[in-house]
Amino acid sequence: MFLKIYLTTYLIFKNMKKLIAGIALFGTFALASAQTITFDKTTYDYGNVKPSSDGIRFFTVTNTGDKPLILSNVKASCGCTTPEFSQDPIMPGKSAKIKVGYNTAINGGFNKMIEVFSNDPVNSRSVIYIKGNVDPNAPDPKPLTPAELKAKAKEEKKAAKAAKKAAKKAAKAAAKTAA
Repeated sequence: MFLKIYLTTYLIFKNMKKLIAGIALFGTFALASAQTITFDKTTYDYGNVKPSSDGIRFFTVTNTGDKPLILSNVKASCGCTTPEFSQDPIMPGKSAKIKVGYNTAINGGFNKMIEVFSNDPVNSRSVIYIKGNVDPNAPDPKPLTPAELKAKAKEEKKAAKAAKKAAKKAAKAAAKTAA
Protein backbone atom coordinates (compact mmCIF):
# COMPACT_ATOMS: atom_id res chain seq x y z
CA MET A 1 0.00 0.00 0.00
CA PHE A 2 2.80 2.38 0.93
CA LEU A 3 4.60 1.63 -2.34
CA LYS A 4 1.42 2.36 -4.34
CA ILE A 5 0.98 5.77 -2.64
CA TYR A 6 4.65 6.56 -3.15
CA LEU A 7 4.53 5.68 -6.88
CA THR A 8 1.32 7.68 -7.41
CA THR A 9 2.83 10.73 -5.69
CA TYR A 10 6.04 10.32 -7.70
CA LEU A 11 4.13 10.24 -11.00
CA ILE A 12 2.07 13.29 -10.06
CA PHE A 13 5.20 15.30 -9.23
CA LYS A 14 6.94 14.12 -12.39
CA ASN A 15 3.98 15.25 -14.52
CA MET A 16 3.79 18.56 -12.61
CA LYS A 17 7.45 19.13 -13.39
CA LYS A 18 6.78 18.65 -17.12
CA LEU A 19 3.76 20.94 -16.93
CA ILE A 20 5.73 23.71 -15.20
CA ALA A 21 8.59 23.34 -17.71
CA GLY A 22 6.08 23.59 -20.57
CA ILE A 23 4.49 26.72 -19.14
CA ALA A 24 7.93 28.31 -18.65
CA LEU A 25 8.92 27.45 -22.22
CA PHE A 26 5.67 28.87 -23.59
CA GLY A 27 6.15 32.05 -21.53
CA THR A 28 9.68 32.46 -22.90
CA PHE A 29 8.41 31.98 -26.45
CA ALA A 30 5.59 34.46 -25.89
CA LEU A 31 8.04 37.11 -24.66
CA ALA A 32 10.54 36.37 -27.41
CA SER A 33 7.95 36.83 -30.14
CA ALA A 34 6.54 40.22 -29.36
CA GLN A 35 6.74 43.84 -30.37
CA THR A 36 9.49 45.79 -28.59
CA ILE A 37 9.80 49.57 -28.40
CA THR A 38 13.22 51.26 -28.47
CA PHE A 39 14.18 54.92 -28.81
CA ASP A 40 17.17 56.57 -30.46
CA LYS A 41 17.43 58.68 -27.30
CA THR A 42 15.28 59.08 -24.21
CA THR A 43 16.26 62.70 -23.47
CA TYR A 44 16.53 65.52 -25.98
CA ASP A 45 18.56 68.47 -24.70
CA TYR A 46 17.66 71.72 -26.45
CA GLY A 47 20.55 73.51 -24.77
CA ASN A 48 20.21 77.32 -24.54
CA VAL A 49 17.70 78.70 -27.04
CA LYS A 50 16.32 82.16 -27.71
CA PRO A 51 12.69 82.97 -26.88
CA SER A 52 10.26 82.08 -29.70
CA SER A 53 12.86 79.99 -31.51
CA ASP A 54 12.03 76.66 -33.15
CA GLY A 55 10.89 74.32 -30.38
CA ILE A 56 10.28 71.23 -32.53
CA ARG A 57 12.41 68.13 -32.04
CA PHE A 58 12.02 64.48 -33.09
CA PHE A 59 12.46 61.16 -31.29
CA THR A 60 12.90 58.03 -33.40
CA VAL A 61 10.96 54.96 -32.26
CA THR A 62 12.07 51.57 -33.59
CA ASN A 63 10.26 48.24 -33.33
CA THR A 64 13.00 45.74 -32.42
CA GLY A 65 10.49 42.91 -31.97
CA ASP A 66 8.93 40.59 -34.51
CA LYS A 67 5.29 41.74 -34.36
CA PRO A 68 3.78 45.14 -35.28
CA LEU A 69 4.21 47.87 -32.65
CA ILE A 70 1.34 50.33 -32.16
CA LEU A 71 1.66 53.62 -30.30
CA SER A 72 -1.73 54.11 -28.67
CA ASN A 73 -1.05 57.48 -27.02
CA VAL A 74 1.72 60.02 -26.47
CA LYS A 75 0.97 62.35 -23.58
CA ALA A 76 2.93 65.42 -22.42
CA SER A 77 3.21 66.40 -18.77
CA CYS A 78 1.95 69.94 -19.47
CA GLY A 79 0.31 72.13 -22.09
CA CYS A 80 3.58 73.81 -23.10
CA THR A 81 4.69 70.57 -24.76
CA THR A 82 2.82 69.19 -27.77
CA PRO A 83 3.62 65.69 -29.05
CA GLU A 84 2.43 64.38 -32.42
CA PHE A 85 2.58 60.74 -33.52
CA SER A 86 1.09 58.27 -35.93
CA GLN A 87 -1.04 55.33 -34.79
CA ASP A 88 -0.08 53.35 -37.90
CA PRO A 89 1.59 50.07 -36.93
CA ILE A 90 5.38 50.13 -36.90
CA MET A 91 6.42 46.89 -38.56
CA PRO A 92 9.31 44.81 -37.16
CA GLY A 93 12.66 46.47 -37.86
CA LYS A 94 11.00 49.72 -38.97
CA SER A 95 11.03 53.15 -37.34
CA ALA A 96 8.70 56.11 -36.89
CA LYS A 97 9.08 59.63 -35.52
CA ILE A 98 7.44 61.30 -32.54
CA LYS A 99 7.35 65.06 -33.11
CA VAL A 100 7.63 67.06 -29.89
CA GLY A 101 7.09 70.81 -29.78
CA TYR A 102 7.97 73.01 -26.83
CA ASN A 103 6.63 76.56 -26.40
CA THR A 104 9.87 78.54 -26.42
CA ALA A 105 8.02 81.76 -25.62
CA ILE A 106 8.30 80.75 -21.93
CA ASN A 107 11.60 82.01 -20.49
CA GLY A 108 13.66 79.86 -18.14
CA GLY A 109 14.78 76.30 -17.76
CA PHE A 110 12.52 73.38 -18.55
CA ASN A 111 12.54 69.62 -18.03
CA LYS A 112 9.40 67.96 -19.39
CA MET A 113 8.25 64.37 -19.41
CA ILE A 114 6.41 62.71 -22.30
CA GLU A 115 4.69 59.35 -21.76
CA VAL A 116 4.56 56.95 -24.71
CA PHE A 117 1.94 54.19 -24.51
CA SER A 118 2.25 51.17 -26.81
CA ASN A 119 1.35 47.51 -27.17
CA ASP A 120 4.85 46.42 -26.04
CA PRO A 121 4.07 43.75 -23.41
CA VAL A 122 7.11 44.68 -21.28
CA ASN A 123 7.17 48.47 -21.73
CA SER A 124 3.57 49.43 -22.36
CA ARG A 125 4.41 52.85 -20.84
CA SER A 126 7.75 54.40 -21.74
CA VAL A 127 8.97 57.84 -20.73
CA ILE A 128 11.03 60.28 -22.80
CA TYR A 129 12.18 63.76 -21.77
CA ILE A 130 12.98 67.15 -23.23
CA LYS A 131 15.04 69.71 -21.38
CA GLY A 132 16.73 73.00 -22.02
CA ASN A 133 16.79 76.68 -21.19
CA VAL A 134 15.02 79.56 -22.93
CA ASP A 135 17.30 82.57 -22.49
CA PRO A 136 17.07 85.96 -24.26
CA ASN A 137 20.89 86.15 -24.08
CA ALA A 138 21.38 82.79 -25.80
CA PRO A 139 23.53 83.00 -28.93
CA ASP A 140 21.71 83.11 -32.25
CA PRO A 141 21.51 79.69 -33.85
CA LYS A 142 24.17 79.42 -36.50
CA PRO A 143 22.66 78.56 -39.87
CA LEU A 144 24.06 75.33 -41.23
CA THR A 145 26.20 75.44 -44.33
CA PRO A 146 25.35 73.12 -47.22
CA ALA A 147 28.21 70.84 -46.14
CA GLU A 148 26.90 70.75 -42.55
CA LEU A 149 23.38 70.02 -43.79
CA LYS A 150 24.75 67.15 -45.88
CA ALA A 151 26.76 65.82 -42.90
CA LYS A 152 23.68 66.06 -40.66
CA ALA A 153 21.55 64.13 -43.19
CA LYS A 154 24.32 61.52 -43.50
CA GLU A 155 24.50 61.17 -39.70
CA GLU A 156 20.70 60.75 -39.44
CA LYS A 157 20.80 58.11 -42.19
CA LYS A 158 23.65 56.33 -40.39
CA ALA A 159 21.67 56.38 -37.11
CA ALA A 160 18.59 54.96 -38.84
CA LYS A 161 20.72 52.22 -40.41
CA ALA A 162 22.24 51.37 -37.01
CA ALA A 163 18.76 51.21 -35.45
CA LYS A 164 17.60 48.88 -38.25
CA LYS A 165 20.68 46.68 -37.75
CA ALA A 166 20.00 46.52 -33.99
CA ALA A 167 16.38 45.58 -34.72
CA LYS A 168 17.46 42.70 -36.98
CA LYS A 169 19.98 41.52 -34.37
CA ALA A 170 17.30 41.62 -31.64
CA ALA A 171 14.86 39.72 -33.88
CA LYS A 172 17.48 37.04 -34.56
CA ALA A 173 18.24 36.74 -30.84
CA ALA A 174 14.52 36.46 -30.09
CA ALA A 175 14.12 33.77 -32.74
CA LYS A 176 17.10 31.85 -31.31
CA THR A 177 15.64 32.07 -27.81
CA ALA A 178 12.29 30.84 -29.06
CA ALA A 179 13.83 27.87 -30.86
